[in-house]
Amino acid sequence: MFRLPINHSGFNVRTKMTQKIHQLTQPPHTHQCSCCHNLASRRYFLKSLLSGVFSLSILQSTKPAKAANHPVKALVLSCIDFRFVNTENLFLSKQHLTGEYDWTALAGASLAISGFPHPSDSEAFWDQLDLSYRLHHINKVMIIDHQDCGAYATMIDPNLSQDPVRELQVHTEYLNRAYQSIRDRYPDIQVELYFATLNKGEVKTILPRFANRNLT
Repeated sequence: MFRLPINHSGFNVRTKMTQKIHQLTQPPHTHQCSCCHNLASRRYFLKSLLSGVFSLSILQSTKPAKAANHPVKALVLSCIDFRFVNTENLFLSKQHLTGEYDWTALAGASLAISGFPHPSDSEAFWDQLDLSYRLHHINKVMIIDHQDCGAYATMIDPNLSQDPVRELQVHTEYLNRAYQSIRDRYPDIQVELYFATLNKGEVKTILPRFANRNLT
């Protein structure tokens, strides 16, 4: 009997196509076989390994800079009053301190060191001074009080700013108290005292008296 020759290559193609269609039309596995489980495990291991290596490289490339490599000259304590920010910035730039000081702002400035309006304000200042001293190696503290201060009006006298002479005397007193407190704790740190005026935008130097007296 005469038989047609079989095209084995065509037969193999049709067989593979049939097997593929059968696989696609079957419902997914409800239970992983051992081969699937092993394959998934290998994939999970490789994925975890690559993720870990990637994360480690990011952490190594983003190490924080050491504070010891960034010393500054001073810690500046000022009031929070926005009206004096430009004056203070200009003053500090004239002192050649641009980019070389830490800055802490507390209501009342020198008054805050005495614990106004809460003891926590004084604690906050000492914490900041300690960090600035240890991490940035400052050698000076600059305290800038200012005219027409709301904190002083609240604690001392609502009409304090109406008498410029007495106002300066009261600020000088508390600035000196702050001076003495800082020198007692940090005898190797210089302390400079200043008073900023409202209208002229001047920053006056207040010389420490080294002695306190009762307010009158």
